[in-house]
Amino acid sequence: MSNPPIYLDNHATTRCDPRVVEAMLPYFSEQYGNASSVGHRFGWDAKDAVDAAREQVASLVGATAREVVFTSGATEANNLALKGVVAPLLRRSDQPRPHLVINAAEHRAVLDPAKRLERCGADVTVLPVDEFGRVSPQSVAKAVTPQTVLVSAMLANNEIGTVNPVAEIAAAVRDANPRTLIHCDAVQAAGKIAVDWSDLGVDLLSLSAHKLYGPKGVGALLVRRGERRVALEPLLDGGGHEQHLRSGTLPVPLIVGFGAACRIARNEFSAEAARIAEQRDKLWARLSENLDDLTRNGHPTECLPGNLNVSVDGVDGEALLNAMTEIAVSSGSACTSADPEPSHVLRAIGRSDQLTRSSLRFGLGRFNTSDEIETAAEFVIAQVNRLRSAGP
Repeated sequence: MSNPPIYLDNHATTRCDPRVVEAMLPYFSEQYGNASSVGHRFGWDAKDAVDAAREQVASLVGATAREVVFTSGATEANNLALKGVVAPLLRRSDQPRPHLVINAAEHRAVLDPAKRLERCGADVTVLPVDEFGRVSPQSVAKAVTPQTVLVSAMLANNEIGTVNPVAEIAAAVRDANPRTLIHCDAVQAAGKIAVDWSDLGVDLLSLSAHKLYGPKGVGALLVRRGERRVALEPLLDGGGHEQHLRSGTLPVPLIVGFGAACRIARNEFSAEAARIAEQRDKLWARLSENLDDLTRNGHPTECLPGNLNVSVDGVDGEALLNAMTEIAVSSGSACTSADPEPSHVLRAIGRSDQLTRSSLRFGLGRFNTSDEIETAAEFVIAQVNRLRSAGP
């Protein structure tokens, strides 16, 4: 049996850390109570576990436990943020049409809910990004009107790794319209770079466990409390769980795993980020020294430590991806793999369709070794040279 490919697709999902699995296991078969069962020990133990995990998730980003609303993942969290703010205003005949501001490089879990809200009657502004995939605070502030109820800006791009100046965006939005709420998709950033809820100055923040070595199927939306308390309309009705914002029986094992993943990330991300960034830089150096006509996509310094997105000129994109038999990489977001169109992010930063299709997204992570990175570099170099020598 051949060895499995070297896994370099950590932006799509991460391997569940064994320490996370260990924390989860008792809640499948030993402590299996419903956290909403208040009449017996099984329920109390489950609730205690959820409360502890809620604290761990909050601590990763400097929030309070009460601000954490558990969801099924980031897609639901983003939908709850956008639709929860905008949708109820669409039904108010005494109010002008609500206005939403996003940018062209956002994840589909923000772009698509915004499109649906637009079809339902909202005004939506989609701002361009620069050649690195960043949206400027000035352009966002300029787009804000008296009717702007929400601005959404991701912290780190899931395809090219670029980090947006979200704190500056939030400050500019508040100067333009103090009533406008700010949402941030921090899914790719949390656990990989420092994320501070207070410093960002946003009102809503989306997180996902499986992007930081936790289980799939659980995420969270942080909802600001205090002076800028956010009123949201829930997507789901039935039971009033999660402060009446997300009804449904809580998946205790997944939430426990989410909490454990956040605890590990909080304790280890600084040293881990430095090591992964060093590996990423070595991979880029090896590729760029041995292959001509490579284009690195994304910001050269304001970038996730594990991200390397490269367009390879002179090869067919489908052939390039099919040739990556010994490494697990992607050409873009796993969430848009059913869409045959080129990456909307690479298009937004000005790449041609040819370069967009012939791009590789390397996502380095916690469990990658230096030997794996060296092997991956040699393999990519050999395959690109083979494809180029074969001609179009």
